[in-house]
Amino acid sequence: MNYLTFLLAILHVQKALGEEIFWDTTVKLTENMILECAYPLTETLTQLEWFKIIGMQKDPIGIFSPAFGIQIRKPYADRVYYVNSTMAPNVITLFFYNASEADLGIYSCFFHIFPHGTWEKTTQVIQADSFEIAASLNGPMRPITSEIGQNVTLTYLIQMKGPVQQVTWEKIQAHQIDILTCCNLSQGRTYTSKYQRQVWSNCSQGIRVSHLVIPHATASDSGVYRCCVKDSTGESETFMMRLTLIEGETNNQHISFVAGGTVLLLLVILIIVIIVIFYNRRRRRLINVPFQESWDTQSKITNNFRSAMPTNQAMDDAKEDIYVNYPTLPRRPRLRD
Repeated sequence: MNYLTFLLAILHVQKALGEEIFWDTTVKLTENMILECAYPLTETLTQLEWFKIIGMQKDPIGIFSPAFGIQIRKPYADRVYYVNSTMAPNVITLFFYNASEADLGIYSCFFHIFPHGTWEKTTQVIQADSFEIAASLNGPMRPITSEIGQNVTLTYLIQMKGPVQQVTWEKIQAHQIDILTCCNLSQGRTYTSKYQRQVWSNCSQGIRVSHLVIPHATASDSGVYRCCVKDSTGESETFMMRLTLIEGETNNQHISFVAGGTVLLLLVILIIVIIVIFYNRRRRRLINVPFQESWDTQSKITNNFRSAMPTNQAMDDAKEDIYVNYPTLPRRPRLRD
């Protein structure tokens, strides 16, 4: 039984040595260095631990608990502290003072999340000159503009003719490179990075077009994205895109609608004012007409009095027919004596 346990331990060590450590983020070594970790907002964080990986060992740096606070272990106590971002409460940062070459290497942040369990992210710290080479932006770059809140799809048409072995999408920033997705076609599996933003990419045998989808993009998703493709012979090709996210046209449409409504309201008010002024002027003219003239006019209408010509006009002119826009009543015939 002891021999079987020993044999299983040897096989486990050989398997671990044969596996390549895969890091989610590459960070440039600077005097004041920042290592970020994020956990899903839908889960409850119970504890976070930071380690530095040295060979097969994990050297503990510090531990954070929402209930019991922070503890930094030696020899990091004087130059390392935790920062919990207020802008993104799920992001917990490890900040280094006076970092040196002794801080090069691989780090791991290990989350204990309820009820999910454990969650781990690996970060690689490299020299500044090596980082500049890795983050080089030489080559063609396609500008892409989209609206905030939309689903953004970045597409790359693979140029190499041979069979594709691996497709990797990255986001490049001034101080770090984040691996977003990695599709290993030779092994038939996709590595999902621990990037704090949820994204996804297609991965299937024989793909010639690769897509990266960013759902409900925000302003923080703006930046440079790179697609790296490798074939079975080791040849590779890369293509970069600069994504810019802007506010949509919804606000402009709302402003136009409000402006149009305001103009219409002013027009209605103007028409009402004109009608009121016209009515007041007409009423004022009627009030200013002499009372006797108004009475004579009413008397003429009541008695059906017609005067189509002046009284001093010659009687011969009376033979001409005159039409007046007044009603006429038949005359009562004169009775003979």
